[in-house]
Amino acid sequence: MPSEDLELVRGTFDLIVLKALSWGPMHGLGVLRWIEATTDRQLQIEEGALYPALHRLEQKRLLSAEWGLTEQNRRAKYYRLTERGRRQLANEVSRWARYTAAMGRILAAEGGR
Repeated sequence: MPSEDLELVRGTFDLIVLKALSWGPMHGLGVLRWIEATTDRQLQIEEGALYPALHRLEQKRLLSAEWGLTEQNRRAKYYRLTERGRRQLANEVSRWARYTAAMGRILAAEGGR
């Protein structure tokens, strides 16, 4: 395991949150746990960054939210992707795939043209 956590690339946090919620409704702590588990704890997201992002995505109507109970019977706000959010996720995944393919070509390049 690397000794340092990875830092988010600018502009990727919304994509990560949308992807986390593509598997179904989750409360904020569930989103944090999903990100940590999926990245083998290489990405550590602070609650202070997550909740403003969730609210921003909700304001953009990419997410909807409703109150529910956690597994521990505690009240929590559950977020889910809207249809608009699913379209945004698909667009962002496509854009990110093109970007990483271009970066892969750059990093694999040997010499000039």
